[in-house]
Amino acid sequence: MKILVLNCGSSSIKYQLIEITQETTLIAKGLLDRIGLTASELTHQISGKEKHKISCIVPDHQVGIDLILQTLKDPVFGVIKDENEIIAVGHRVTHGGENFKSSALITDKVKSDIEKCIELAPLHNPANLKGILSIESILPKVPQVAVFDTSFHQTMPPYSYLYAIPYEYYDKYKIRRYGFHGTSHKYVAQKACRFLGKDINKINIITCHLGNGSSVAAICQGESVDTSMGFTPLEGLMMGTRSGDVDLGVLLFIAEKENLSIADTNALFNKKSGVCGISGISFDMRDIEQAAKNGHKRAELALKMYSYRVKKYIGAYAAAMGSVDLIVLTGGIGENDINTRQLILENMEFFGIQFDPERNSIKGREGILTRPGSPVITMVMPTNEELVIAIDTYNIITNSSFNI
Repeated sequence: MKILVLNCGSSSIKYQLIEITQETTLIAKGLLDRIGLTASELTHQISGKEKHKISCIVPDHQVGIDLILQTLKDPVFGVIKDENEIIAVGHRVTHGGENFKSSALITDKVKSDIEKCIELAPLHNPANLKGILSIESILPKVPQVAVFDTSFHQTMPPYSYLYAIPYEYYDKYKIRRYGFHGTSHKYVAQKACRFLGKDINKINIITCHLGNGSSVAAICQGESVDTSMGFTPLEGLMMGTRSGDVDLGVLLFIAEKENLSIADTNALFNKKSGVCGISGISFDMRDIEQAAKNGHKRAELALKMYSYRVKKYIGAYAAAMGSVDLIVLTGGIGENDINTRQLILENMEFFGIQFDPERNSIKGREGILTRPGSPVITMVMPTNEELVIAIDTYNIITNSSFNI
């Protein structure tokens, strides 16, 4: 049974075609970029084969999705004979607000609720909705499922998700902490427990999704009880271009001194800050690490700030849950950046983390980073958000319980 997974951005569509039988198999994947611009490009890859690129003009998402389907059917580069082989389409949807505590079969009501959340995610939900409507137009008989970035964190208690501002703003505008990367946090926690032979409902886990966007989640006996991102993805850790936690007084002070508009201020803290703003070099940790090796002081500072803040959140969440049994690192940095992992995890013996530098050499695969017998196990687990979307979609349309 083949599931098409779509992740629609404002000017791009990522996709994967996944087959679910007794196990899961990635058949093909790709990226359509620069939608709505003069020259778009589709990069398509059959699993195990070289990438195939198509230059084209794609004015909107519906044309883009039609191109993806035509490519999947192509006699040379395709993997299916016709669209009827696709039994369902799963969509990544950024924001579900308080309406969705789990993934949902897409209905008119679900579409309406996604649209209501546009004011909470104005850059993401409109594109997600365009993908849903495009599939509805092209493949009207194929069921669709929405998998929300925010749903995993809907188990947070009010004392965790509310801000200390007048309560009326929660009543009026639902201003609260929602958290993101939920699909990734859920996947790596479940996968790590299966890898270790542990029951997720009996241990406390801290998951660290570390990439250009970064967040940490506290998972107590299988449920998210806290996470670092908030009302928007700006809160929490220092990131590639996002500031993370900052005194609101700083925002107001800079806006006044520099005569910045709301849009300018938003751009400053979302697109010009983080490790990019501190280093003055790049948002890419690889560039910053190379500069640090060459003696660039601000690059060194950016690395130390980033790892220090992750370390602080780990400590805070262990305290909030009362204990921690397992710490999982994932995302581009968490899976591949040996140096940053060491900066985060070293000198934590008092905490029960017996970090092993020799085990820290792994890249892009699962593995334990602590010594045998370490009271707190720390490990790397590559994330696979598309697989979670495919499995949730399969389970909903077949009313089954296929596991990750």
